[in-house]
Amino acid sequence: MILAFAAFQAVEKSFTYYADVPVKSVNLAGTFNNWDKNAQPMTLGQDGRTWSTTVKLPYGRVQYKFVLNGEQWIVDPKGKTVDDGNGNQNSELVVLPPDYTEPARPNDGVISASGLRHKPSLPDVNVDRGRLVVRLRTRSNDVVGVLLSPDKGQAVRMVRISRDELYDTYEAKLPARKLRYRFSLQHRPTTAIQNIAQSFGPNGLGGKGSFEFNPTTSPIFRVPQWPEGTVVYQIFPDRFENGDKSNDLKGTLAWNAENLNYGSRLGGDVAGVRKHLPYLKSLGVKTLYYTPVFDSPSYHRYDARSYTKIAPDFGTNTDFARLTRESRALGMRTVMDFAFNHTATDGPWFMDLRTKGEASKYRDFYFPKAFPVEVKNPPNYVAWYGYPQMPKLNAANPEVQKACLAAVDYWRTNGSLAGVRLDVGNEVDPSMWRALRRHTKATSPDFWIVGENWGDGTPWFGGDQWDSQMGYQFREAALAFFPDKKTKPSEFLDRLMGIYSMYPPQVSRNLMNLIGSHDTPRFLTLCKGDGDLHRLATTVLLTWPGSPMIYYGDELGMTGGADPMNRKGMAWSTATANNSMLRFYRRLIAVRNANPSLQSGEPTVLATEDAKGTLAFGRTLGTDAAAVALNRADAPQTISLPLPASLRGKPLLDAMSGRRYAASASTLAIKLGPKKAAVLVRAIGPNLAFRTAY
Repeated sequence: MILAFAAFQAVEKSFTYYADVPVKSVNLAGTFNNWDKNAQPMTLGQDGRTWSTTVKLPYGRVQYKFVLNGEQWIVDPKGKTVDDGNGNQNSELVVLPPDYTEPARPNDGVISASGLRHKPSLPDVNVDRGRLVVRLRTRSNDVVGVLLSPDKGQAVRMVRISRDELYDTYEAKLPARKLRYRFSLQHRPTTAIQNIAQSFGPNGLGGKGSFEFNPTTSPIFRVPQWPEGTVVYQIFPDRFENGDKSNDLKGTLAWNAENLNYGSRLGGDVAGVRKHLPYLKSLGVKTLYYTPVFDSPSYHRYDARSYTKIAPDFGTNTDFARLTRESRALGMRTVMDFAFNHTATDGPWFMDLRTKGEASKYRDFYFPKAFPVEVKNPPNYVAWYGYPQMPKLNAANPEVQKACLAAVDYWRTNGSLAGVRLDVGNEVDPSMWRALRRHTKATSPDFWIVGENWGDGTPWFGGDQWDSQMGYQFREAALAFFPDKKTKPSEFLDRLMGIYSMYPPQVSRNLMNLIGSHDTPRFLTLCKGDGDLHRLATTVLLTWPGSPMIYYGDELGMTGGADPMNRKGMAWSTATANNSMLRFYRRLIAVRNANPSLQSGEPTVLATEDAKGTLAFGRTLGTDAAAVALNRADAPQTISLPLPASLRGKPLLDAMSGRRYAASASTLAIKLGPKKAAVLVRAIGPNLAFRTAY
């Protein structure tokens, strides 16, 4: 039996919360509404205690919480809870499509229609490096194989590139050309000797018609190429180095202060960064990403008074502009962080609104609910997560967009600005990002636009908004595999391949992947101080597709829990030749910088052995390739490694340990110590520079 195609996208789910004591309001917030505590109010029942609501949820894993009285976030007492990676607990449920009631089997004669997804546009069809990349999603383990069948020409067998608990993704690559096509889904009923194929097209299983794609009329999603080859270093300005105490604000703490709170200042400044440019250069990083540096009432500066004035305790506009040019001269680009979602309450725009009320020319820059506008809790204006100190900007207002774009232009003109990171980008009206892309790309096609978003970034990767996003999906996978050990090697690589296949390849190759940031506990702390686990995670970070980001101090082995302890002053006293973690980072970055395949190569899973705790993946770029093997186990393991074609018959080098391997026709047996990894490259040319052990 073949189930008819149906475009199931979401299912209604009812939530209830019973209040032991009376509360004024209960809201439902979660991954499905960007954790907006006001988006889904619940209704109070006749008993005065039971609150309920119904919401459409996407298929897959969903996390949520109840919000009591607009402030108190709690998990569902009746639901399953999971750690969110930051030490917080969320409720979680798995939403299954309606035709997933029976387990999937490729030999049961049934194809689940709701698992099928394809549209002849991004992200399912895409032109990348002159090739047409076509992808089809099916239910996980539901078919034997898939053929892409053009109306003219031979069928192409598609390759399964990822699998999770709900879906498989199949991919085919063809020369870029106009194409009419369908898919042939192969399955094998238990009574059949050969596979049976079922055709799938725009009208569903067995329906008539073909998909069509024309690269000459379809917009091509172009992203800058330089981020593929970069390594990003995140600088939290107040905590990197205090190089000029004359600009310190009153109450600035000693650099090594341990008693930090949410308002502590340590005095980091432009002079401190300039002092350590040689260190950053020697580390091998190529992009410096600064969290906000603007005039602000807070030390983190995400509530800017002005986007065109540097915080006086950090430096001057001239100082910072010169720093960006000096960095560029050393081979390091600059990315600045802009919070265009909200501002400070004492900046000129909001102060004018507070003073003049409805007569203010900035009235429509914000969302006032009543006049006079007063900074109080709760605020009588829309604020980010209800925080009175962060009034939300009306990003859909063309005048707001004009002002924000002018701020970006100011730093592009006066400094050397290679890109922007967009704070809480998923919460800003998309028209802002469309305007930003049109404006910057018109004159600077290589300008890098990176949004902050912790989940699926598909809505922003249609070619009209962002180039990249913060790689918190990568971090989530790394956290589950390394310190938490909740996933097996096969599941870890399936998850990484799933993230890779979620977006067009050119997007995945420039995702700003990370294992730690100013918004997360230090990864070494989450590893409970296990430096070997930290190194394993860092090895994957620096060798997997993306633009890897290093959070300041991780390369020194800094530790720290949740904010503010993850934002201590940079431990410069440990930046010595004796620091084994620093030596490891320098070496691994150098290996990446020396091997184009580790920067831009396509990933493939080479081997996984769950019982042994081992895995291996390859990166291939034309005739260049590299292979990465990893042992998470506490005991030595031998990995039978199928080599990428470009490495077969070639002498190989583990660029990390310096060990050489004789040429092998197809499979290489390598022995790895407990919690160790190898990065295999061809033992010729510039890679010989990495023969010595770190």
